[in-house]
Amino acid sequence: MIIHSLARLCLIVICSVSAVTPAYAADNDKLMERLVRSYPEFLAGHDGNELIWKDGTRMLFDDGKRGKEFESLLNSPSIKDMFYAPYIQGKKAVPPDVNIDPGRVRYEPFFIKMYGDCRKGETSRTLVDVVWLPKKWGKKIKMTRVNGVAEQLSKVSRELDLLPAKYDNYLFPPAGTMNCRVIEGTKRLSAHGSATAIDIAPQHSDYWRWAKPDSKGRYPYRNHIPAEIVEIFEKHGFIWGGRWYHYDTMHFEYRPELLESN
Repeated sequence: MIIHSLARLCLIVICSVSAVTPAYAADNDKLMERLVRSYPEFLAGHDGNELIWKDGTRMLFDDGKRGKEFESLLNSPSIKDMFYAPYIQGKKAVPPDVNIDPGRVRYEPFFIKMYGDCRKGETSRTLVDVVWLPKKWGKKIKMTRVNGVAEQLSKVSRELDLLPAKYDNYLFPPAGTMNCRVIEGTKRLSAHGSATAIDIAPQHSDYWRWAKPDSKGRYPYRNHIPAEIVEIFEKHGFIWGGRWYHYDTMHFEYRPELLESN
């Protein structure tokens, strides 16, 4: 009886840690392939329920835990949880449903392994200059060179530079890039700590924490950032905080895996 009980316990532990159903496994393969395509500098492939890094490290993709509460997704996610909601691109900003925040769920060890831990000074060693709007503003900002992020932001900058003058007051000066800090009201590291994010137009921005919830406790959606600006950022791998229910419309973050359609 004791042996049977121990065997049953072992099976439960194994299943909860690493096993997934065939249906989930098929879905997992597609999602892991998206990550490998998005971050070829670091990821070599995947095997079963694990991502394989080029240095041989294996990282569990799906923790097998279903039905997580929203706060658990934010504070204790798996890598798979980062895909819990699809990122929908489009010309117009559409108010997302409650707790639909594609990109806010971040598995911190994944990003620290790529970009370094800013708390240990590792991210600072990867910073390079990007000339922001070379024709209209022409000043340098800092971004990480890892994964070609600075290069992609330079492409964004050059395209934004060509927009008509009516967009200028949304574009410069920018509100910040590298900043080793936690997200307001949390203990989670901000994407700014990895130097993969940029904020723009604070005078025209909306943030859910600045809003008052309605009688049902829901935050009314607000946005003043033009769609033409958002479209250029998304074209080069940056997601926008205006696609979130918990909106942060000044925020853009390099997350190419979320912009892939398959």
